Amino acid sequence: MRVLVAGASGFLGTALVARARAAGHEVVRLVRHPVSAGDESAWAPERGEVDLAEIERADAVVNLSGASLARLPWTRGYRAEIVASRVAATRTLVEAMRQAASPPAVLLNASAVGAYGDRPGETLPESAERGEGFLAEVVAVWEAEALRAPAGTRTVLLRSGIVVGRGGAMRRIAGLTRFGLSGRLGDGRQHWPWIALDDEIGAMLHLLDSELDGPVNLVGPAPATADHVLAALATRMRRPYVLAVPAPFLRLGLGVAADELLLADQAAVPERLLADGYRFARPSVETALDAMLASTH
Repeated sequence: MRVLVAGASGFLGTALVARARAAGHEVVRLVRHPVSAGDESAWAPERGEVDLAEIERADAVVNLSGASLARLPWTRGYRAEIVASRVAATRTLVEAMRQAASPPAVLLNASAVGAYGDRPGETLPESAERGEGFLAEVVAVWEAEALRAPAGTRTVLLRSGIVVGRGGAMRRIAGLTRFGLSGRLGDGRQHWPWIALDDEIGAMLHLLDSELDGPVNLVGPAPATADHVLAALATRMRRPYVLAVPAPFLRLGLGVAADELLLADQAAVPERLLADGYRFARPSVETALDAMLASTH
């Protein structure tokens, strides 16, 4: 397939481009700087600009573009940027698809398990109702833009959890653990929806050829608590796991991001992905962490 990737220079985008090419796909990267390579195409989502010819030549579009959630703190201005960057990128791509004489057959649009909000005691398949909170609101407007794609374009909403790899939120967490600063966050019993980088990318490639549309949870098949994830990482890095940071202190330091990223309980499960035949390469937190620590990039 000819795959157009937005957000190709990020943590996930870089891994996707490499794996997609290894699988035989032709990849074109959307870039915001002057084009300097044959596999690049310039765009300016903040101005709604993208090359319509590239949209028409693409078999699939993968949109991973958006301001990083791992950048802290979430000031009022940065929260606005989190929303605006996602809406602008998605709207630009979808508007071009709607104008295209021959729109791409597939749109894989990034999303997040933040759609479900804080849901203690619940298991969360894709059929679960939306939750409340900042990220739930972000996902609502983000997914609404993606779902405006033309009727002939199969649109998949990639509701990703915490990606276990050398980037994103795990880069910061691993850094703190390396210096012996890891420990329980809140009561530690909140479920963290994790997924190995191998499976985040593997699931995207699977979904390029699938018939699934709508929301798909990109999370590992074995739900794990924050305490489980952090203690397993500390053990593998041979570092202490003795600190405890009460929830009020997290909120004092991180504001709304503490509740949204660290304290929310989200036992999301990959119900649709499993039913569609996807087989996880890293089915447990332990195997995901082992792969992350063994990687060189």
